Amino acid sequence: MVCGQSSSETASPPNIVLMIADDMNWDDCGAYGHPAIRTPNIDRLAVDGLLFHHAYLTTNSCSPSRASMITGKYPHNTGAEQLHWPIPEGSQTLPQQLRKLGYYTAAAGKWHMGDAIRDHFDRIYEASTAGFVLPAGEDGEAPKMIAEQPSGCEDWERAIDEREPNKPFFMWLAALDPHREYTEGSLDPPHVVDDVIVPPHLPDTPDVREDLRLYYDEIGRLDVYVGKVIAKLEEQGVAENTIVLFISDNGRPFPRDKTTLYDGGIRTPWIVRWPAQIAAGVTTDALVSAVDIAPTFLQLAGGRADAIASEGRSFAAVLRDPTLGHRAFAFGEDHWHDYEDHARCVVDGRFKLIRNDYVDLPSTPSADAGRGLSWQAMLKLQESGNLTEDQQACFRSPRPQWELFDLRRDPGELNNRISDPAYASVRNRLQAALDDWTSRTADYIPSKRTPDEFDRLTGEPDHRVRVRPRPSKKEMFGTNGKY
Repeated sequence: MVCGQSSSETASPPNIVLMIADDMNWDDCGAYGHPAIRTPNIDRLAVDGLLFHHAYLTTNSCSPSRASMITGKYPHNTGAEQLHWPIPEGSQTLPQQLRKLGYYTAAAGKWHMGDAIRDHFDRIYEASTAGFVLPAGEDGEAPKMIAEQPSGCEDWERAIDEREPNKPFFMWLAALDPHREYTEGSLDPPHVVDDVIVPPHLPDTPDVREDLRLYYDEIGRLDVYVGKVIAKLEEQGVAENTIVLFISDNGRPFPRDKTTLYDGGIRTPWIVRWPAQIAAGVTTDALVSAVDIAPTFLQLAGGRADAIASEGRSFAAVLRDPTLGHRAFAFGEDHWHDYEDHARCVVDGRFKLIRNDYVDLPSTPSADAGRGLSWQAMLKLQESGNLTEDQQACFRSPRPQWELFDLRRDPGELNNRISDPAYASVRNRLQAALDDWTSRTADYIPSKRTPDEFDRLTGEPDHRVRVRPRPSKKEMFGTNGKY
């Protein structure tokens, strides 16, 4: 349902604001049903706009996810599919094409995409890398990831204030919240332990509850900046014709969430606000993928959706009519993130199929999660034999090659139906879709494995392997393509 004219008929091209949370689970806000996390401004986006129930990222890891969004390509085709690999020179990007359409482009907050595309933006306000790149540590002290700008959102309003006033604008606003490390004082008043809802794949212990409580606080801090952006747009009188899309780069930074292909790793909040064009308070069941963002924004800006060699497709029609479908399938990738892994998945909104390629390796959580309270509590419970079967997924080796989940009946993805005869037709259909996507996008299993850079139990860095800045894909494997 669209208010007024279609985007192609508007007198001026819309402004575009993309807000990216860092490690926020898809349903960890009030708009998606969480009863306790305080997110009034994110919730207002949904009240004022269009909420997508079935939105997926192309990968479960931060910098590869951003590279996929900005290029419109699946991670294995960006040359930046592993954590900290920079986007290669010569890559086509969304802001590069928007500038050709007369847009002013700026990025504020977390960058994490390398140097080659910096000149695709008119201006960059970069947050300190200390919030997501573990430093070496000094005087024998354990290193911590504490950013100079803790939220990563501190320059969001400034970026909007300092834009060129006579051009439509594109803002890439990337938070550090709610990325680890967690510290007290990020939200006043803070959430309390009784607010916490512990998912079944985590043990309900005091340390886990405290870990989640601190995570809630960082979501609350992010929400404050979301509100400041909307207020700034309204103050400048441009909110009516500004498209705001709020998403996350990957899921919750806890065991069996971030760096997995479960919904806790690749499903994302996805809310679009555009008062001039989108009716308020609407939801849609259309299935969308992060690879669709670039072609959609290019089309809505008055350009061609295929102006860059995107592997996505515009969902602009869904903004006009939320009852429309969009995708039959969305696809997700798992690559090296602190530890080696490789997997793929396909989801149709109701069912998900996961193919694990390195079944000999356990699904170890990211190193920052590994140093956190939850994983350390789980290590102790595993040693004493007190974790449930559902809580042992990150320790299990070998893993099953195939996992099939009925997301409607089993939203926690705890019951693998791959061998259930009742789901044989679903399995066959999703395997065929995954095979077709593999062929169409020239996906492959690498010929070489990348060494772990951290200890899989403690999350501590292995300095025999770990080098910062991390070498690019070309430097490591001699190619930006198949290796």
